[in-house]
Amino acid sequence: MSRVIRQAKEERNFHMFYYMLTGAEVKLRSELYLESYNEYQFLSNGNVAILGQQDQDMYLETMKAMDIMGFSEKDQIGLLKAMASVLQLGNLSFEKEGHSDQASMPDDTAAQKVCHLMGINVTDFTRAILSPRMKVVHDYVQKAQTQEQAKFTVEALAKAMYERMFRWLVMRINKALDKNKRQGTSFIGILDIAGFEIFEVNSFEQFCINYTNEKLQQLFNHTMFILEQEEYQREDIEWTFIDFGLDLQPCIDLIEKPMNPPGIFALLDEECLLPKATSKSFVEKVLRVHKPKKLKDETHFCISHYAGKVEYNADEWLVKNMDPLNDEVATLLNQSTVEFVSELWKDVDHDMGLDNVARMTATLKTRKGMFRTVGQLHKEQLSKLMAMLRNTNPNFVRCIIPNRQKKADMLDPLLVLDQLRCNGVLEGIRICKQGFPNRIVFQEFRKRYEILTLNAIPKGFMDGKQACVLMIKALELDPNLYQIGESKVFFRAGVMAYLEEQRDMKITDVIITFQACCRGYVARKWSWIT
Repeated sequence: MSRVIRQAKEERNFHMFYYMLTGAEVKLRSELYLESYNEYQFLSNGNVAILGQQDQDMYLETMKAMDIMGFSEKDQIGLLKAMASVLQLGNLSFEKEGHSDQASMPDDTAAQKVCHLMGINVTDFTRAILSPRMKVVHDYVQKAQTQEQAKFTVEALAKAMYERMFRWLVMRINKALDKNKRQGTSFIGILDIAGFEIFEVNSFEQFCINYTNEKLQQLFNHTMFILEQEEYQREDIEWTFIDFGLDLQPCIDLIEKPMNPPGIFALLDEECLLPKATSKSFVEKVLRVHKPKKLKDETHFCISHYAGKVEYNADEWLVKNMDPLNDEVATLLNQSTVEFVSELWKDVDHDMGLDNVARMTATLKTRKGMFRTVGQLHKEQLSKLMAMLRNTNPNFVRCIIPNRQKKADMLDPLLVLDQLRCNGVLEGIRICKQGFPNRIVFQEFRKRYEILTLNAIPKGFMDGKQACVLMIKALELDPNLYQIGESKVFFRAGVMAYLEEQRDMKITDVIITFQACCRGYVARKWSWIT
């Protein structure tokens, strides 16, 4: 969800923001307080156009799709208001109050727009951001936020708001599609996740993405090669079983292991509980426990993923892992006068009986409630995803960005090679080469390549397997390059390409010989006539 609050150079925020800003009608624009692209801090790159796509047309198509899916006008307006409020959150600005570190909000124009769209009181909202109420022992106290803390709170709110909108949208669409209210029915799902991005220093969000890719790559290796090796067993060929999926396990343990020794997520959660913890102290703990390579300064460390070494900058990881969305703001949204907003925040616990540290200590033990750390939530969601994928028949599609300029007919070889290395394709090829990635049934093998061994098979009926044995013997292939199973012939990488090349050459020779005979016959015939 970090894309909601900031984007890479020349990248867009989520498309719907641009559709709404371009396509909304005049009256609706006024109701949503919509302005130009450059007025929103969360649209850091302004209006980044997409070649061949008109945002106004896409807005109309999106709204039409909502109509088709049975979204009421009330739901549609509620969704647009929530999106507009996310944009306005980015325009909240804070300053230091006098000589203290306490944050203040000199201009509350954006806050008033946010509160009107969300259906909450602006005074209560401003106080919840600048000095949230927290319970310490038996009394409530106002805790003054610094400028940085207030900014993080707003960013956390924007991400949480968008996440809840997206989750509501998915559930709403699924409900509309499941007309028979059936449970456990078959479905087709698409998981779209970025590969290892090649940055000089990676953030906490990228660390989570890389960890997800590590798990998915492990599943891909395990699924692909376990199934492949099961076929080897069925075909009764000589093969020593190898669990390729374990190749990534050391890195996964380094990240997610709960203890003996604790992984990076566990160390991060532990450090979040300490009142004086810093990025430096967290990295020192990681270095002390795991002794990875230390780089540049005291807040950097490096992990050797399957794709290569990736450097991480731990600045702000503690804050991002806690995602400082305070209780008071969440409670205000739960009690919103806008039905759509209150529905999004209906799971908020009204009991504000714990301060942040006590609450996090409790949730770390129970792993329940909405205030889990980001790392915990990410691990739990990923575990559910992996369990679902293991119970399905997943297919993997590797998408490659040809160039960073997003231009047609342009290929950056180094960029493509980096992606092939980082998304596991080169590793997959390496593993494939250890096995027999090419296989062909006996009948097809004989039909296609008998032209290369015309005198190897005697006339009359012959068993398919025996015929293939004689053909391969005639081809004089290295025994290490093939295995003959019960119904198929298995080849190492490159053998089929070699056979195809030989077949093409043989066919070419036959055609040339045939053409020569035909031309000779025609020439002789003309000579007789003349």
